[in-house]
Amino acid sequence: MQLSSSSPFAGGVLSPQYDRAKLKPGIVHIGFGAFHRAHQAVYTDTALAASFGDWGIVGVSLRSSEPIRDLKMQDHLFSVIARDASGAEPRVVGSVVGGISAANDRDGLLVLLADPAIRIVSLTVTEKAYGFDPASGGLDRRHPAIAADLVAPGAPVGVIGFLVEGLSRRKRAGLSPFTVLCCDNLPTNGRVVERLVLEMAEAQDPALASWIAAEGAFPCTMVDRIVPAATDETRRRAADLLGVEDKLALDTEPFMQWVIEDRFVSGRPEWESAGALFVADVEPYEKMKLRMLNGPHSMIAYLGQLKGLEYVKDVMAVPDYAERVRQHMAAAALTLDPVPGIDLDEYREQLIERFSNPTIAHRTKQIAMDGSQKLPQRIFAAAVDDLAAGRDAAVFAEATALWIAYVMQNPQIEDPRAAELCQASAAVDSADPSGCFLALPGLFPPRLAADRDWRDLVNAALNLELRAA
Repeated sequence: MQLSSSSPFAGGVLSPQYDRAKLKPGIVHIGFGAFHRAHQAVYTDTALAASFGDWGIVGVSLRSSEPIRDLKMQDHLFSVIARDASGAEPRVVGSVVGGISAANDRDGLLVLLADPAIRIVSLTVTEKAYGFDPASGGLDRRHPAIAADLVAPGAPVGVIGFLVEGLSRRKRAGLSPFTVLCCDNLPTNGRVVERLVLEMAEAQDPALASWIAAEGAFPCTMVDRIVPAATDETRRRAADLLGVEDKLALDTEPFMQWVIEDRFVSGRPEWESAGALFVADVEPYEKMKLRMLNGPHSMIAYLGQLKGLEYVKDVMAVPDYAERVRQHMAAAALTLDPVPGIDLDEYREQLIERFSNPTIAHRTKQIAMDGSQKLPQRIFAAAVDDLAAGRDAAVFAEATALWIAYVMQNPQIEDPRAAELCQASAAVDSADPSGCFLALPGLFPPRLAADRDWRDLVNAALNLELRAA
């Protein structure tokens, strides 16, 4: 992929500020989707310009071969266009040096994971791909990928299986483990992934589990950037700006944030030169983002889906809805401990501005998916803390009601627990419409399921939405 000198924007496009011909792989990233390309790949691109090293990324798609095919056709280059009301800032990202489709080349990925050059394996695969049981926090042995990888560990199909088999091969070869860097929206995400990896390794070989626990590293992270799914309009815009076709082009917002626990086995890129914040404890930042950004984002998504509003910006353009979002954020802030370096009132107003960005077309349908995996940490945990503090958790009841109303009105819902949710919808009792959902095993914390006053708030909000439908 070459920028055309005939493009009027060619001189204004930021391109890699280092010699890509000398860049060698040091990172495998599993989950080569839009978010990674607009976030970790951009941070690494900037870090390489500041302090060059062997930190090229090999992108891995677990299921689809199309993005990897497009990546290779474009010399592993793609564009990211940061947009807001003031204009657009395009850049070509050069930090990715290879790609693998695990569905087509499992052995190639396993060989790469065992390569001593690979020192970090980072992850953005969405919450549902990990196969963890929310009730126990450990492996969900009913999860198809977990079940398959426990039976045939040498031929993995899921992300945890690939991590364990890769680490097993490194142990047998006398190598150090790679650092596992989870970048998904899970509370204490590094600890969650570490537990899953250790449980699967223990089932395979207790000595392997002991080695990983003693020698490995699973830093926690918090990541933030709004990255909508690309559209034909995105690709047309990239072609106009770059003077060349880019099938992997992305629109995003100017804002991005990465907070990382500084715990790595064999070094890391100089991500701080790109603005990443390295801290001893990520949890305050992570909880802030889950409750003040992700929770309201889910609420916006379900509100938008129920009211026929396609994009987040459409919901925020309705003054009453924007005020409800602001109130949700304010209530969420009350459930947080102090966050070092962050003024929560300023953070809230910044979020309102970001959600209202008129140039970012983030579909509410996209955010609404997989609610059973997202709401426990985004909404339900905040509700528990709010109740424990003597407040009524009403805004969290409202968000829960919006989700239940969305589920009831969408029999083809995309969710790993879709069958159970549909059964609950079919069994709704008009006197207690949320009851069937609150009774689903392992979904709601017992504190919420047992609180009649909170359930009444959910039911009242739910009945309002159902009557308005």
